[in-house]
Amino acid sequence: MRNQTRRNVLAGLAGGLLGAKTKQPNIVLVLFDDLGWRDFGCYGNSKPVTPNIDAIAAEGVKFTQAYAACPVCSPSRAALLTGKYPPRSGVTDWIAGRPQWPTAKLVTPKTGTFLPLEEVTMAETLKKAGYRTGSVGKWHLGGSDGHMPTDQGFDHNTGGNQRGSNGYFGPFDLPGLEGRSAQNYLTTELGIAARKFAAVDRKPFFLYWPNYAVHLPLQAPGHSGKEGTYHEMLRIADEQIGLMRNQLKAAGEYENTIWMITSDNGGLLYEGKSREPVTNNQPLRAGKGHLYEGGIRVPLIVKAGKAKAGLEVSARVSGIDLYPTVLELLGMARPRGIDGVALTGLLDGKKKSLKRDALYWHYPHYSNQGGDPGGVVIEQNWKLIEFYETGRLELFDLEKDAGERKNLSGTERGRALKMQKMLQQWRKDVGAVMPQENPNFDPAKEDQGLFGKEPPIVPAA
Repeated sequence: MRNQTRRNVLAGLAGGLLGAKTKQPNIVLVLFDDLGWRDFGCYGNSKPVTPNIDAIAAEGVKFTQAYAACPVCSPSRAALLTGKYPPRSGVTDWIAGRPQWPTAKLVTPKTGTFLPLEEVTMAETLKKAGYRTGSVGKWHLGGSDGHMPTDQGFDHNTGGNQRGSNGYFGPFDLPGLEGRSAQNYLTTELGIAARKFAAVDRKPFFLYWPNYAVHLPLQAPGHSGKEGTYHEMLRIADEQIGLMRNQLKAAGEYENTIWMITSDNGGLLYEGKSREPVTNNQPLRAGKGHLYEGGIRVPLIVKAGKAKAGLEVSARVSGIDLYPTVLELLGMARPRGIDGVALTGLLDGKKKSLKRDALYWHYPHYSNQGGDPGGVVIEQNWKLIEFYETGRLELFDLEKDAGERKNLSGTERGRALKMQKMLQQWRKDVGAVMPQENPNFDPAKEDQGLFGKEPPIVPAA
């Protein structure tokens, strides 16, 4: 139950804005699903499919070493909205989670099946501060049993439910999109709903716009073939962002709008056991579902009033940082108990790094993409992965080896053990639940992922 302390926190956070005399900026937070690190043109995609996103990047700041809080979706979404590492909310795998394989090496903990109502989301804070709040797109943080977007601070919800969508063409079993026909395309319909929400009145708005694109199934109007369909899905999403951009410009609101564009995890490399390519994360290793860089590195674009146009920032940042960044941009107090660090000092180019000891990950599950349970700590340019099945350590110097090809845990043993202790202490601090040994373990039947025990390794470009 939501208690008085929680209400007091919200009231305190709202104080800065409630007394403001000028209209506060609008906020558009665009979240892609399974987007590859290099899928935008401004990140290296040679296909001209994201001109509008690229234009926003040119007007704002592009982060070249940004990370999702988890290699799969639901935990990253929880972290984005709360500013906290996933173990704090208990959502550590996609909802409802991968079923336990009976003969696996480890028995994995059960993930939370909804974002707890006790968590104070970005939407709740901004709503208390006088914002209209809308969620348009994929929710994946709970179902219709009191854990919908409208139960977590959003005035409006289009397209968000427990299950997600069965495909990109109607009819849709999604809130606000009922009655659409097979000719209606989901990404386009969400774009229409987003623009409708933004145009309601002159009150400042917070639009959380989590696209279903570019998650499987690969479907786009008039397209077949993996690569062409994937790029068309991305092009349509970019087109909808461009239409929003034009609408805000026509209303005189564009310069008074904060934009943040990112993804919930790294790009999906292969579709099913056929291993047909979906996207390319080169030179990064692996993809969605893995703790290697390809599974957690994501694009991040921030356009705000103080952002220096065209700036590229190499500081390592995370999805947990967006909530405190919004609050600091609005002159609001940082809430207690969150893990993220505001990025505002990086946006004008005056600062090169953040005051943070390290970034951490805890993924105690087997992923559908072949990833094993493990944890990560990144300290400066050093990255340690601890695999929970065996305790194996892998240490990489990301500055020299972004593709994670050379494990230095042997030659840099002291550093590896020091970082392992950091990771162990962090797990205690956030209440991370660890997997346990499985008494029914059978080495002959332990395969968990679609690709076996070894992750798909992308050769260096």
